[in-house]
Amino acid sequence: PKPKDRAGKACAEGRDMAVQVQPTAHPNGTTIEVKDLFFNTPARRKFLRTEKTEFSHIDELVKRIALSRFDIAITLTHNQKVVRQYRAKQDPRCIERVAQVAGRVFQREASFIESGYEGLELYGWVLPLGSNTQPQYTYVNGRMMRDKLILHAIRQAFEEATGSPETPGFVIYLELDPRQVDVNVHPAKHEVRFHQARLVHDFIVQAVKQVVEPNRSVLSYTEEVIQTEPNMVVCEPSAEQNQLDQHQSYRTPLRHESAAVAPSSMSSTSVTSFHDSNTSDFGGHSSRSHKAASRNRLDSATGQTKQVNVNQLYQAFTTESNNRPIESSSAEQSTPHIDIDKEQRVEQTSWMPLPDGAVLLQHTETLMVGHTRDGLSVMWQEQIETDGTLLGKALLLPVRVNQSQEESAVIERVNSWLTLLGFDLTFQDAHVMVKKLPVSLYSLDVGQCMARLLETCNDSQNNMDNLRFWVDWLLKNTPKGYFNSQHFLKVREKMLKKQKSRAAIMAKAVKIEPSYILDLLPKGY
Repeated sequence: PKPKDRAGKACAEGRDMAVQVQPTAHPNGTTIEVKDLFFNTPARRKFLRTEKTEFSHIDELVKRIALSRFDIAITLTHNQKVVRQYRAKQDPRCIERVAQVAGRVFQREASFIESGYEGLELYGWVLPLGSNTQPQYTYVNGRMMRDKLILHAIRQAFEEATGSPETPGFVIYLELDPRQVDVNVHPAKHEVRFHQARLVHDFIVQAVKQVVEPNRSVLSYTEEVIQTEPNMVVCEPSAEQNQLDQHQSYRTPLRHESAAVAPSSMSSTSVTSFHDSNTSDFGGHSSRSHKAASRNRLDSATGQTKQVNVNQLYQAFTTESNNRPIESSSAEQSTPHIDIDKEQRVEQTSWMPLPDGAVLLQHTETLMVGHTRDGLSVMWQEQIETDGTLLGKALLLPVRVNQSQEESAVIERVNSWLTLLGFDLTFQDAHVMVKKLPVSLYSLDVGQCMARLLETCNDSQNNMDNLRFWVDWLLKNTPKGYFNSQHFLKVREKMLKKQKSRAAIMAKAVKIEPSYILDLLPKGY
């Protein structure tokens, strides 16, 4: 750096790769020279059989680094030839840097998106459907990432908006509080774990969907090969150019002077992250100049891009606002009739919860044991008739269940009833996308749950048009483990305060003979 009066040279070679540091003369900046990196390792013999393959991996890594720090100029030289040259971008024309790395199609076709709310921000560029499917880069707090949750959210956004499984290219940056993310998940830091994974996933889905146009016709164009072109590099002389020349003169030639790899032969992979060793923590080196430039959205360089803010939508999706009104046919269904003369008896009964959903009842000198299943069905039916739906719990990642068109059509015919139970399903030609399940079925395998549902639809086609049928189906398929869950403990507390639910439990409770309890005592009592 400039404040130092001398530079340092660190050299690592040999089997142990011991680092030797010594003073040297060097212009301002950093030069990294790689020679025979994998010349004597099994990885070279198995995966990197040629110098071209080895260099293509290095080239891809440099591209990702270039997109993580717009404020740093990067030049990649191979066999004494400049292969990549990325100028630093301090001005707001950030799309030019993206075009240099990812191709001019981003400057022509990409839509710019920006959204943020309370420390969770997203911005970047997304190509329209039908464009190139490469590259696909994602960054979290400036760190290159290949996180499954982020990639799934982007794919889901395109699939929901267009109905097509195709995902075009994108360069997306996610900024959030470093305390809300765990980076110690993947050894190479390729993946992270979000503390609020569901919130982050849905936020990305809703943000990306705002720039996806389902019926947009994409003009045909020749797929470009990402390479260094004269008009992609700002060529005016500057202090930066002088510094670049100094680096070129400093760099020593590589030992192997084999034929240079042509820029047009460089392959671009779809891997979206590597660990940036210069990033010590999330946000520590996030490209603030890049971010500020993105938000200013310059008129000249981004004339064909569009900016979308989905803050209000982000606030909306965090609430359960998709309740549907109950149909008139189901509203006519009534809860089981409770005899009025039994109300006083129910009020005078003492209740003691037991494990696995059982309850112990005492009325005067009579002991009984019952199960909350009987009261749960009454409570569910009342809740649907009052609130319009039962509570559904969103899956961490929506699950795609492959089905034939006939099977999907069968389930789609009863989708209005399933929505009342808490399901959230999206139907395509050859599959069903499951986004929510009723809370009581959440522990079930999604595929198993859909198989049970399809079997019921095929076996009971004439009895499915009433609410009572579907409440009984939900109760029948609720696993035993649900009755020991934290959610049920809260439900049980409310249920035992409802007279109709208690009466339903009491109606099917079994009397316990005192002699049976006495037999449990040790002999001598």
